[in-house]
Amino acid sequence: MGMGRYVIKRAASSVLTFFVTVALTFVLFRLLPGNPVQLLFRNPELTQAEIRELSTQFGLNKPLWLQFILYIRNVFLGNWGISFYYRSPVTEVLFPALLNSVILILPATVLAIVIGAGLGVLAGWKRGSYTDVGVLSSSLVLYAIPTFWLGILLIMIFVKVGGLPVSGMVSITAVNGPPLQYLVSVLRHMILPMLTLTLVTLGQFTIIMRSSIIGELTEDYVVAAYSKGLTSSWLLRKHVVPNALLPTISIIAISIGTVVAGAVLTETVFSWPGVGSLIYDSIFRRDYPVLQGAFLIIALFVIAANFVADIMYAYLDPRVKYS
Repeated sequence: MGMGRYVIKRAASSVLTFFVTVALTFVLFRLLPGNPVQLLFRNPELTQAEIRELSTQFGLNKPLWLQFILYIRNVFLGNWGISFYYRSPVTEVLFPALLNSVILILPATVLAIVIGAGLGVLAGWKRGSYTDVGVLSSSLVLYAIPTFWLGILLIMIFVKVGGLPVSGMVSITAVNGPPLQYLVSVLRHMILPMLTLTLVTLGQFTIIMRSSIIGELTEDYVVAAYSKGLTSSWLLRKHVVPNALLPTISIIAISIGTVVAGAVLTETVFSWPGVGSLIYDSIFRRDYPVLQGAFLIIALFVIAANFVADIMYAYLDPRVKYS
């Protein structure tokens, strides 16, 4: 199978995966207990006639199979419905929150990849040394730490120490201030949640990269390179690290794909107004359209990232068959 057919096959698989995800998203949120209309309008004086009228207004009175057909049609037409809570189109609620999430999580993910991969190379190259033991132990601890626990710990520390804001995205005084003041305020608010995300994420990259480096160092070409008199630094830079990066491509792609989903706890702890906080609030509000839209965005990120990873892996590694 050639590269072209391989790409088409992977693209078709991605489209099918997205369609299945759309169907599951619709079904799962309908299984949540509670009537969204009664939860939305917390008025004990609502009559049954008023509840039926509101259900009709939001399309909740139709049979589930008809709701599903309309939902599928609207998804592909770009009409993701009206938020039950905000009374606005889902796209107007979701995309500003998505931008806030990307602003926070993308830099944290890039830092985690760079620092984690660098530490993994160092630990793998110095395997068995105190450096290796220290890096590996620290990575395992960071990998095991719950995100919310680390976030709360940082909040407790900086509430006492001061110097950095511990919640929100921008201070009230900077909202209507000059652009530079606004930017500085956002950057200061980003430090703690970004630090939390970076620390809890970099451990996995360090562990995977270390294992890949150790595996490459046992290959025959490394022994042959040493026998030719090649230096360790040249061998590491030109051969070992590039080959060791291949197994980490999928992990990196998945991490980038889940850049939105992975921030639910962090955004909730630090009150960052992103998709994570929006998902958390919408679950309690039974705001089906917003939840469906948020999970569709996450699914698109993950599927697209895995598709790119498959293509890159096949392109970079000639040993991969186009099958």
